[in-house]
Amino acid sequence: MVKVVISKRFENAGNSVVYVDSKGHVDTLGDIVVLAIPYGAVSSVLDLHKDALKGKIIEDLTNPFNFETMNDVVVPKDISAARIIAKTAKDSVLVKAFNTNFAATLESGKVADTVPTVVMVASDDVDAKATLKAALTGSRLDIVDAGSLKRARELEAMGFLQITFAIKDEINWTGGFTVLK
Repeated sequence: MVKVVISKRFENAGNSVVYVDSKGHVDTLGDIVVLAIPYGAVSSVLDLHKDALKGKIIEDLTNPFNFETMNDVVVPKDISAARIIAKTAKDSVLVKAFNTNFAATLESGKVADTVPTVVMVASDDVDAKATLKAALTGSRLDIVDAGSLKRARELEAMGFLQITFAIKDEINWTGGFTVLK
Protein backbone atom coordinates (compact mmCIF):
# COMPACT_ATOMS: atom_id res chain seq x y z
CA MET A 1 0.00 0.00 0.00
CA VAL A 2 2.69 2.51 0.97
CA LYS A 3 4.56 2.13 -2.33
CA VAL A 4 1.36 2.89 -4.25
CA VAL A 5 0.68 5.99 -2.14
CA ILE A 6 4.26 7.24 -2.47
CA SER A 7 4.16 6.72 -6.23
CA LYS A 8 0.93 8.74 -6.37
CA ARG A 9 2.65 11.59 -4.50
CA PHE A 10 5.49 11.59 -7.05
CA GLU A 11 2.98 11.44 -9.92
CA ASN A 12 0.92 14.28 -8.40
CA ALA A 13 4.11 16.34 -8.49
CA GLY A 14 4.48 15.67 -12.23
CA ASN A 15 6.95 12.77 -12.19
CA SER A 16 6.83 9.48 -14.06
CA VAL A 17 6.89 6.36 -11.89
CA VAL A 18 7.98 2.87 -12.89
CA TYR A 19 7.66 -0.16 -10.62
CA VAL A 20 10.47 -2.70 -10.55
CA ASP A 21 10.08 -5.93 -8.65
CA SER A 22 12.89 -7.75 -6.90
CA LYS A 23 13.26 -10.37 -9.61
CA GLY A 24 13.09 -8.30 -12.78
CA HIS A 25 16.19 -7.16 -14.63
CA VAL A 26 16.52 -3.43 -15.21
CA ASP A 27 18.98 -1.67 -17.50
CA THR A 28 18.06 1.89 -16.53
CA LEU A 29 16.31 3.49 -13.59
CA GLY A 30 15.07 6.99 -12.90
CA ASP A 31 17.04 9.59 -10.97
CA ILE A 32 15.34 8.65 -7.69
CA VAL A 33 14.84 5.01 -6.73
CA VAL A 34 12.49 4.34 -3.82
CA LEU A 35 13.24 1.19 -1.82
CA ALA A 36 9.69 0.30 -0.81
CA ILE A 37 10.63 -3.21 0.25
CA PRO A 38 11.15 -5.06 3.52
CA TYR A 39 14.57 -4.40 5.01
CA GLY A 40 15.44 -8.10 4.76
CA ALA A 41 15.18 -7.90 0.96
CA VAL A 42 17.42 -4.85 0.52
CA SER A 43 20.73 -6.66 0.14
CA SER A 44 19.53 -8.94 -2.65
CA VAL A 45 17.78 -6.09 -4.50
CA LEU A 46 20.87 -3.87 -4.30
CA ASP A 47 23.02 -6.73 -5.55
CA LEU A 48 20.64 -7.55 -8.42
CA HIS A 49 20.42 -3.93 -9.60
CA LYS A 50 23.89 -2.65 -8.61
CA ASP A 51 24.84 -1.45 -12.09
CA ALA A 52 21.53 0.34 -12.70
CA LEU A 53 21.73 2.02 -9.26
CA LYS A 54 25.11 3.68 -9.86
CA GLY A 55 24.81 7.45 -9.52
CA LYS A 56 21.15 7.29 -8.46
CA ILE A 57 19.49 8.74 -5.40
CA ILE A 58 18.22 5.80 -3.36
CA GLU A 59 15.35 6.79 -1.09
CA ASP A 60 15.26 4.31 1.79
CA LEU A 61 11.99 3.95 3.63
CA THR A 62 12.80 0.61 5.24
CA ASN A 63 12.27 -0.04 8.91
CA PRO A 64 14.69 -2.68 10.19
CA PHE A 65 12.43 -4.41 12.72
CA ASN A 66 12.00 -7.97 13.81
CA PHE A 67 8.46 -8.25 12.46
CA GLU A 68 7.93 -11.63 14.14
CA THR A 69 8.32 -10.27 17.67
CA MET A 70 8.08 -6.48 17.17
CA ASN A 71 10.44 -6.26 20.12
CA ASP A 72 13.65 -5.08 18.51
CA VAL A 73 15.48 -3.81 15.49
CA VAL A 74 17.63 -6.15 13.39
CA VAL A 75 20.64 -3.86 12.98
CA PRO A 76 23.32 -3.10 15.60
CA LYS A 77 22.39 -0.38 18.07
CA ASP A 78 25.21 1.92 16.99
CA ILE A 79 24.23 2.16 13.30
CA SER A 80 21.12 2.62 11.18
CA ALA A 81 19.82 0.44 8.38
CA ALA A 82 20.25 3.50 6.17
CA ARG A 83 23.99 3.64 6.94
CA ILE A 84 24.33 -0.07 6.14
CA ILE A 85 22.50 0.45 2.84
CA ALA A 86 24.69 3.48 2.04
CA LYS A 87 27.84 1.40 2.60
CA THR A 88 26.49 -1.35 0.34
CA ALA A 89 25.35 1.03 -2.41
CA LYS A 90 28.45 3.22 -2.24
CA ASP A 91 28.12 4.33 -5.88
CA SER A 92 24.71 5.84 -5.09
CA VAL A 93 23.47 8.56 -2.75
CA LEU A 94 21.22 7.50 0.11
CA VAL A 95 18.32 9.52 1.48
CA LYS A 96 16.22 8.28 4.41
CA ALA A 97 12.58 9.38 4.13
CA PHE A 98 8.96 8.18 4.48
CA ASN A 99 9.74 5.55 7.14
CA THR A 100 7.94 7.58 9.82
CA ASN A 101 4.79 7.94 7.72
CA PHE A 102 1.86 5.57 7.52
CA ALA A 103 0.29 5.01 4.11
CA ALA A 104 -3.00 6.53 5.28
CA THR A 105 -1.32 9.80 6.30
CA LEU A 106 0.54 9.97 3.00
CA GLU A 107 -2.71 9.34 1.13
CA SER A 108 -4.78 11.93 3.01
CA GLY A 109 -2.00 14.46 3.52
CA LYS A 110 -3.04 14.69 7.18
CA VAL A 111 -1.99 13.05 10.45
CA ALA A 112 -4.99 12.17 12.63
CA ASP A 113 -7.10 14.01 10.05
CA THR A 114 -5.95 17.31 11.57
CA VAL A 115 -2.38 18.39 10.82
CA PRO A 116 -0.33 18.18 7.62
CA THR A 117 1.72 15.08 6.89
CA VAL A 118 5.41 15.83 7.19
CA VAL A 119 8.10 13.71 5.55
CA MET A 120 11.36 13.89 7.49
CA VAL A 121 14.41 13.54 5.24
CA ALA A 122 17.99 12.69 6.25
CA SER A 123 21.05 12.45 4.01
CA ASP A 124 24.69 13.44 3.90
CA ASP A 125 24.07 14.86 0.42
CA VAL A 126 22.38 18.28 0.45
CA ASP A 127 21.75 18.16 -3.30
CA ALA A 128 20.02 14.77 -3.04
CA LYS A 129 17.68 16.13 -0.35
CA ALA A 130 16.93 19.15 -2.54
CA THR A 131 16.27 16.88 -5.54
CA LEU A 132 13.86 14.74 -3.52
CA LYS A 133 12.09 17.83 -2.18
CA ALA A 134 11.81 19.30 -5.69
CA ALA A 135 10.47 15.99 -7.03
CA LEU A 136 7.72 16.12 -4.40
CA THR A 137 6.78 19.79 -4.94
CA GLY A 138 3.06 19.75 -5.68
CA SER A 139 2.52 16.45 -3.85
CA ARG A 140 0.73 18.02 -0.86
CA LEU A 141 3.44 16.74 1.45
CA ASP A 142 5.56 18.95 3.66
CA ILE A 143 9.24 17.99 3.53
CA VAL A 144 11.47 18.72 6.53
CA ASP A 145 15.24 18.37 6.52
CA ALA A 146 16.15 16.13 9.47
CA GLY A 147 19.87 16.61 8.92
CA SER A 148 22.65 14.23 7.96
CA LEU A 149 22.28 10.50 7.44
CA LYS A 150 23.37 10.15 11.05
CA ARG A 151 19.77 11.14 11.94
CA ALA A 152 18.45 8.03 10.16
CA ARG A 153 18.98 6.10 13.38
CA GLU A 154 16.50 8.36 15.17
CA LEU A 155 14.07 8.25 12.25
CA GLU A 156 14.17 4.45 12.31
CA ALA A 157 13.53 4.49 16.08
CA MET A 158 10.58 6.84 15.53
CA GLY A 159 9.20 4.52 12.86
CA PHE A 160 9.55 1.56 15.20
CA LEU A 161 7.81 3.40 18.04
CA GLN A 162 4.98 4.62 15.82
CA ILE A 163 4.28 1.13 14.44
CA THR A 164 4.41 -0.28 17.97
CA PHE A 165 1.80 2.28 19.07
CA ALA A 166 -0.47 1.34 16.16
CA ILE A 167 -0.15 -2.41 16.76
CA LYS A 168 -1.05 -1.87 20.42
CA ASP A 169 -4.03 0.31 19.37
CA GLU A 170 -2.57 3.33 21.17
CA ILE A 171 -3.00 5.20 17.87
CA ASN A 172 -4.69 4.20 14.66
CA TRP A 173 -3.08 3.92 11.22
CA THR A 174 -4.18 7.46 10.33
CA GLY A 175 -2.26 8.83 13.31
CA GLY A 176 1.42 9.18 13.94
CA PHE A 177 4.19 11.71 14.24
CA THR A 178 4.43 15.04 12.52
CA VAL A 179 6.38 18.27 12.85
CA LEU A 180 4.53 21.45 13.68
CA LYS A 181 6.16 24.67 12.56
